[in-house]
Amino acid sequence: MPAFDNLANEPALVFLLVFSAFLVGLSKGGLPAVAMLSVPLLSIFMSPLIAAVLLLPIYILSDIVGVYLYRREYSAINVKLLIPAGLFGVVIAWATASVVSDKVVSALIGGMGIVFCLHRWFNLKPDALPTRPSLPKGIFWGTLAGFTSFVAHAGGPPFQVYILPQNLPKMIFAGTATIVFAVINLAKIVPYYHLHPYNLQTLKTALFLLPVAAIGTVAGKLLTERLSTKWFFLLVQIALFLVSIRLVLSVF
Repeated sequence: MPAFDNLANEPALVFLLVFSAFLVGLSKGGLPAVAMLSVPLLSIFMSPLIAAVLLLPIYILSDIVGVYLYRREYSAINVKLLIPAGLFGVVIAWATASVVSDKVVSALIGGMGIVFCLHRWFNLKPDALPTRPSLPKGIFWGTLAGFTSFVAHAGGPPFQVYILPQNLPKMIFAGTATIVFAVINLAKIVPYYHLHPYNLQTLKTALFLLPVAAIGTVAGKLLTERLSTKWFFLLVQIALFLVSIRLVLSVF
């Protein structure tokens, strides 16, 4: 357990905390997947569960900023499908927290992300038509996104496997992700508290990182607006692929 009350003596931890908070902000500003690196980075100094609990307040503040920035840019039908499914996934993860291995979840999610990216890059025809929102697929992938988000803030790959084939405009894609995961993150507050109660030092550390996350959120929105659609989705897929590899490797 890191000494949050004496961070001045641990500059490496301070750097990782600040960098992780900035990654969370970038993700909430429209660059999905990059925030998934935050828990693994902090796991160098602490358990993944403590890292996930510490980052939750930062996610929630970034969500508030992100939802405001994208309040007019999102896919309503996908939001209506994915939020209930995601909340169901959170309930399942909470109920099975003491049974399901983190390594098994990491391997499954990483494997899905890798297969999806390889399929998009090498097997999909250039003239393939975009898919449409689907109730069965939305329930399945939304539930999985809620489940993996609860386990390690890693809901990005299932969400992207479902959303990317729809070829949504980049700002709609980013806004949909921001709104869906804002609700999912709020639903994690009580379960996380029961699994690992917050203490004063943890909350102080989170408060110290909130401005960094807010800056990252605004920066993420600006970058999303300025990137071309082609490069935006290519970067999303590359980030998904790299994170998925890391998830698989973390099993060994």
